[in-house]
Amino acid sequence: MNKYPETVKQEALTYYESGINAKEIAETLSISKSTVYKWINEGNNAVPNNSIAYLKRLENKVKRLEGIVEILQSVDCTANSPLNEKLAALEQLQGKYSVHMLCEALKVPRGTFYNFILRNKRDNTWYSKRQEELRIKIQKIYDESNQIFGAAKITAVLKEQGNRVSEKMVRNLMGDMGLISIRQDAKSIYDREQRKLKNHLNRQFNVSGPDEVWVSDVTYFRWNEKNIYICAIIDLYARKVISYKVGIKNSTQLIKSTFKNAYELRHPIKGLIFHTDRGSNYRSKSFCDYLQSLDIAQSFSRAYVPYDNSVMESFFSSLKREELYRTKYRSEKELRTAIDNYIIFYNEKRPHAKNGYKTPSKKEIEYHERHK
Repeated sequence: MNKYPETVKQEALTYYESGINAKEIAETLSISKSTVYKWINEGNNAVPNNSIAYLKRLENKVKRLEGIVEILQSVDCTANSPLNEKLAALEQLQGKYSVHMLCEALKVPRGTFYNFILRNKRDNTWYSKRQEELRIKIQKIYDESNQIFGAAKITAVLKEQGNRVSEKMVRNLMGDMGLISIRQDAKSIYDREQRKLKNHLNRQFNVSGPDEVWVSDVTYFRWNEKNIYICAIIDLYARKVISYKVGIKNSTQLIKSTFKNAYELRHPIKGLIFHTDRGSNYRSKSFCDYLQSLDIAQSFSRAYVPYDNSVMESFFSSLKREELYRTKYRSEKELRTAIDNYIIFYNEKRPHAKNGYKTPSKKEIEYHERHK
């Protein structure tokens, strides 16, 4: 008895007719390669007369060929053009057609195309957009399941919603996002993870000198129908913004590059505490490993307690009330420039009550003068 529904079999054969190999089909549908090969052989040996499935595959094949014709008509190059021209043309059509169809139309190896996407660091690439969209969907399903669903269940929900994704991809993204299922058989993993999320700060916001404790967070500002994300790091001693980055994605890369800038600028001595909320990017394996390699202790706010990181909450509130909410920006460049100027104003000209109404920069200068 076939343990897979007929719809799964037909979907696999449709993929095969579209030029996708058995290995990719198996990974996408989370089935074994032997099953895929079996279905392909059965399809090749089947009698086509009066076969609805056969007609359906023919229909899909025609659609694929029509798509290839559309691609060839919409690009300014041919299959015999230089590779760099073909890759540039295919990049413009990402998302409109499948990668398999695009590569087949201009005779570009899929591996070459994927490598081109991965090397391309622009934020608007098809690969980056798809990864970010999947992260948002995974986080939503994970939260709605009360952190119960693991990779397999989240994959099933994504497929039910019409997303083509493999369990392996979901598992990798969840690992990078720091998401762990609280299933009974994963309790030990969860307990270990919770022990890692220690709150070393415990609202002790007054420190004796610079570079003892840094705090960080990410906020967003809605502009022109899209979110602009701002990551900032503040040194607790003088409440000075020592690093910040503005991006169009709330990613691990955004916070890591922000931290790297602060670290290279300040060169903190051993014993630095880095405090944040429990955002998935701050808990991602790549970021935690990076801080551990620098011998920096991570500190996390308690779940659903914003007061544990109130310094950052206060700063972002001031940024929005004193600048972002007051101005209508005509371009993203103008918005970014305004943020740059506000940070300079905040550090250099804005007196801070916690500093005895001295600016953050002034308080730091006085500290270093006393400790020459």
